[in-house]
Amino acid sequence: ERYTKFVKERSEIEMSYAKQMRNLSKKYQPKKNSREEDEHKYTSCRAFLMTLNELNDYAGQHEVIAENLSTQIISELTRYIQELKAERKAVWLGVHKRVCLESVSSKRRFERDCKEADRAQHYFDKMDTDINVTKADVEKAKQQAQIRHQIAADSKSEYLSYLQKFNKDQHEHYYTLIPHIFQRIQEMEERRIERVGESMRSYAEAERKVLPIVTKCLDGMTKAAESIEPKMDTKQVVETYKSGFEPPGDVEFEDYSVSMKRAVSESSFLNRRPGNPHPLLPRRPRLKEDYSHLPPEQRRKKLRAKLNDISKEIQKEMDQRDALTKMKDVYIKNPHMGDPNSVDPRLEEVRQSIEKLQVEGHKYEVRLPQPQRRLSVAPRSKTRSDSRHLTPHLLPDGSYTEDPSTETAVQFKSRSTEFDDEFDEEDPLPTIGTCRALYPFEGQNEGTISMAEGEMLYVIEEDKGDGWTRVRRSEDEEGYVPTSYIKLCLDASAKGAMTYI
Repeated sequence: ERYTKFVKERSEIEMSYAKQMRNLSKKYQPKKNSREEDEHKYTSCRAFLMTLNELNDYAGQHEVIAENLSTQIISELTRYIQELKAERKAVWLGVHKRVCLESVSSKRRFERDCKEADRAQHYFDKMDTDINVTKADVEKAKQQAQIRHQIAADSKSEYLSYLQKFNKDQHEHYYTLIPHIFQRIQEMEERRIERVGESMRSYAEAERKVLPIVTKCLDGMTKAAESIEPKMDTKQVVETYKSGFEPPGDVEFEDYSVSMKRAVSESSFLNRRPGNPHPLLPRRPRLKEDYSHLPPEQRRKKLRAKLNDISKEIQKEMDQRDALTKMKDVYIKNPHMGDPNSVDPRLEEVRQSIEKLQVEGHKYEVRLPQPQRRLSVAPRSKTRSDSRHLTPHLLPDGSYTEDPSTETAVQFKSRSTEFDDEFDEEDPLPTIGTCRALYPFEGQNEGTISMAEGEMLYVIEEDKGDGWTRVRRSEDEEGYVPTSYIKLCLDASAKGAMTYI
């Protein structure tokens, strides 16, 4: 029982260790996003992924050890213990000293009858010598003495018989029965010890069987480490992040002592060329449709319209992805309706399409001023509770999010001079309507104002096409909020209807 308990605790330790190893491997497995997928092209990242996979297989071998210990040792020993207890109980039922109670009671009865016979004989002798006693009394005492002597004789015979039987049983107990029982107990003990030895060998074999696979896992980890090529990884980094800009040319010496006219050759200041619009700016590749030929305001509107179109396309692809995912779940639960694997190719196409649209949107996003980048794609849903129907938001770093609350975490790096000029007005603007906040907004930058979801504010200036609306909470508190975050109600008579929801 003690050894069984030991093996059981060892099995629990192996299972717990395997579970922790699996959780560790799962924790560091790459998530399904484009950034970590790009990292897989580096040999060090691929080697780490191989190590995690080998660790997962390594954990599986410890689960095999725990399972073998449980099935081959614990369950077998538990059953054997019950059989051994039953057999030992049956043996020990015969190991009692069969004391013959009849011989003890017959001995006491014989002793009592002898004493009564002596008293009867003494009474008879007394009556026989007494001259005053009648003959009838003497005869009666004589008969009583004879009866008592006969009873004592019978008790003696009975005692002698039981005593002989007791001695015989006692001799059989100590010289036949007990040696036989002890022999059986010794055999049982030898079988028990032999069974413990077999269990110990099985205990060692359970771990020895998985050693080849564990060795392969460790060899796989070593092979993964040896597959790392630092030069190839650094070359990949260079190829990924190289800008392609031409280095500036040498600056020629300008001799002001000869003439006040600056003598700068064609090769000075960054080797100005026909394709470079400004001598201080390096050449960079231009988007095919960057609308650079338009005025700034028109260019901004064109870019915003392009980003809105891209966001709608992304939303369509995401809706299609959700529909395909639900279809796959239905096929998994009901195999007779279709093959779940048949949906995977279409899901992969949708995923690639979303990634292409995100990359394209990022190219247009970097062309906008930073306040415009932040609010270029507005949430389509009217409530925040159903996050599945929110339009994805393109953040300044090029990533997308479906949660509108994450937008409040993106900080403005600069404010346009257009906002600063408008805040310099001294006369307060009249109220032209009201608006209700569809989403919370944290106005952490100069010129903006914070608002809570459902809050009602006065509108004092409409959106001029830059994505911002100027609102007022009180006489001393006004600023800009994102137009896509509010629902407008342009009615001058609504000034007195200011309420909070």
